Amino acid sequence: MTKRLLKNPRDFADEFRPFYGEQTATRFEKLLAEHLLIAAQLVNAAKSGDTAEVEKQRKKWYANAEDIARFLSRINPFWSECVWRDLLFDHLRMTEDEAVQILTGQYERSIKKFDDIQAEALQMADVMTCGIIQQFCI
Repeated sequence: MTKRLLKNPRDFADEFRPFYGEQTATRFEKLLAEHLLIAAQLVNAAKSGDTAEVEKQRKKWYANAEDIARFLSRINPFWSECVWRDLLFDHLRMTEDEAVQILTGQYERSIKKFDDIQAEALQMADVMTCGIIQQFCI
């Protein structure tokens, strides 16, 4: 699963490149890859019951989300750092809730949470798309 997820940063970079150039696309790819790797470490720590490591990875995950929000707000004047931080923090909370539900056998609840995560991801896609359109097409 992590291997498949790690294709996403490259896919995003490929889409960013025509609008923002190589350097910006590469930086976003790196931030997003870090995001996913931290998430994998967090899940592994949770699986092994290492609460200290879970907390360490959780702090890194949220700091990375802040970095992503800050980065996005700097490359597009129509992307608000506050909006991105709220979206990303909501995403992290829901993703962690879903992981806990799966790890504790609460599969029906995890399916509902996945639906919430998907809806929120679509909201993030709308924010991203609208910002690009405003910046480059209007």
